[in-house]
Amino acid sequence: MHAPLSAIDRSTAAQIGGRNAPIGALRAFITLLVIAHHTALAYHPYAPPPKAFGAQPILWTAFPVVDPQKFGGFGLFTLVNDMFFMSLMFFISGLFVADGLRAKGDGGFLRGRVLRLGAPFILGVGLLAPLGYYPAWLQAGGAGSLPAFADAWTHLPFWPSGPAWFLWVLLTFGAIVTAMHRVAPGVIDALGGLAKGAECKPARLFWGLVALSVLFYLPLAMTTPFGHWSMWGPFLVQTARIGHYFVYFLAGVAVGAAGVGYGLTDPEGKLAKRWWLWHLAPILPIIGGVGTMIVAFSPNPPPRAVLDVVGGVSFCLACATLSFAALATFLRFVRKTGPVSASLQANAYGMYLVHYVFTSWLAWLLLPQGWGGLAKGCVVFVGAVALSWLTTMVLRRAPLLGRIL
Repeated sequence: MHAPLSAIDRSTAAQIGGRNAPIGALRAFITLLVIAHHTALAYHPYAPPPKAFGAQPILWTAFPVVDPQKFGGFGLFTLVNDMFFMSLMFFISGLFVADGLRAKGDGGFLRGRVLRLGAPFILGVGLLAPLGYYPAWLQAGGAGSLPAFADAWTHLPFWPSGPAWFLWVLLTFGAIVTAMHRVAPGVIDALGGLAKGAECKPARLFWGLVALSVLFYLPLAMTTPFGHWSMWGPFLVQTARIGHYFVYFLAGVAVGAAGVGYGLTDPEGKLAKRWWLWHLAPILPIIGGVGTMIVAFSPNPPPRAVLDVVGGVSFCLACATLSFAALATFLRFVRKTGPVSASLQANAYGMYLVHYVFTSWLAWLLLPQGWGGLAKGCVVFVGAVALSWLTTMVLRRAPLLGRIL
């Protein structure tokens, strides 16, 4: 009779070849959603018209290229996508923190995070962000001169970081959890204890996540301007969502501490078996969130407090239900990793880092074409995925970059 496996042994056993197939596939899928999201913004039905580079508000940081040809469906897609995809990325990023701390110790884990997240952040804000935003300069009427662009860029009130904002926030979260583990070594096991039994009762973990999410999100959402970003040089983050993102990161740490491939992430658990129910769960919260957005911009909207509460609760419910639905689907249907999927998973991190350059430049290059917003969006998405995938494969051949990516 064999002794029970520890959480770290179970987690390792669940990762054949060092990678958990459903979680790896989900992570790659979210990366594709990120690329699709940034592609769709160029053809968003409510994208603001281009203004002079540096004019307030600097909306080109979210819409680096705005094509006059729109597609209405991209408005709904980006609205629903924004409800959950970054939160789910923080959750996934937290899943393997417990194993990392147990295997490497506090110092080794943190050094690894600095190399894997800090170095790409510097590369992202120092090189990739200016490359990705150069088309915004051109569309705003800027001269095709690198010195002129560099002068305008360095005179901005902050340093746009593009998708790299995720990296510094994730590094900060990792440092906080490492400090917690340093001060109270039992904190990781305590978090894992909160996630135990989730293979049989996923709803209990779900409602706990929703409650904490509302607690950390609603106060900030009600006291800051809608869509506000806090900015300190290249360090950007959505003000109202910083606590919400930390809750999802901690939820990932807790689930991972209980064992990846077990508990909530058990392919034979109730979450996976009832995947179809979780696909129905987001419908009402999405309707609530979309409806609140429509009412907020109507001629006679209700008081802001009402919008904040209804919209905030709808957002937290939509985020949790969509995240659980995505996780349930991949746990139910992904059993092994084929060669194409394996390559996509291995290159997903690099694709996240470099894709913004390709989505921006491809959208700018297609401005003269009269294909319509949907066709252009499809072409840009496919092109950006292919080019970022290929670029990452090439970069990973370099010894240091291969270690990081």
